[in-house]
Amino acid sequence: MDRLTAMQVFAEVAQLGSFTAAGDKLDMSRPMVTRYVEELEQWLGVRLLQRSTRKVTLTDAGLACLARCQQMLELAAEVRADASQRDGQVRGLLRVAASTSLGLAVLGGLMAEFGERHPQLRLDLQLGDRAVNLIEERIDLAIRITNEPDPGLVGRRLCDCRSLVVASPAYLARHGAPTHPRELERHHCLSYSNFGRSEWRFQRDGEEQSARVSGALSANEASALLCAAVAGGGIALQPSYLAAPYVRRGELVALLPDWQPQLMGIHALYPSRRLLPLSLRSLLDFLVEKLGGPQPPWDRPAAV
Repeated sequence: MDRLTAMQVFAEVAQLGSFTAAGDKLDMSRPMVTRYVEELEQWLGVRLLQRSTRKVTLTDAGLACLARCQQMLELAAEVRADASQRDGQVRGLLRVAASTSLGLAVLGGLMAEFGERHPQLRLDLQLGDRAVNLIEERIDLAIRITNEPDPGLVGRRLCDCRSLVVASPAYLARHGAPTHPRELERHHCLSYSNFGRSEWRFQRDGEEQSARVSGALSANEASALLCAAVAGGGIALQPSYLAAPYVRRGELVALLPDWQPQLMGIHALYPSRRLLPLSLRSLLDFLVEKLGGPQPPWDRPAAV
């Protein structure tokens, strides 16, 4: 019996409360999951789990054993990470999570460039607009746009994320352009449906203003709202990495130029500082190299 694998299988069953779910996560058949757990129980001489048709629960011995197994698995991961760094080669698999819009507009190209630098490395970019649990979903690095990063994670601010208030020339021809944030409340605004309410905040010379906006269309993803704005569906508050190219081409007009929408930060978040794998350290340094500085690349003036 591979006891380390058996410990990993047992830990997954205990955390997920299901042999089937553990098998799906580990890409292992349910009979194989059962076999590993039973062999671990035989080796230890105790029952670790109580099985029923409805659920799986830990025995007292199983609860104590789970903590020890997790320690062993963490130690094994640290040993592997330490060994992989000794030859100075960036290799293995890195799983990176990010929002769909940031992944499509920025990170896809950066990941391709980083992969070219390190041909022995595999990168898996997971895009979505929910905050994933890095531990449960085995994500090595999350890139999130927020001003309140998860305090349970190690965070590194990569750059500022500036926003633009934009609308199409066709929309402005029909409805006019707002000259003050409060006037947005009288316009068709495109908002994010994953927020309970849409309040856009602005600042100008120390003065703060906010507008509670509404409209007939909302979405849970920024790229969809951008498309709606280009089509004349209303006014949108968009990250500049998405909206700036459309403004330069004249497909969108930047509004309220004297007012700065609330500034956000793009953060790199990961579970622990301990024995950070060379691959992850290299990726963090690369992202700082590409995105750091007074302005991120999409906000820098174009070279003449």
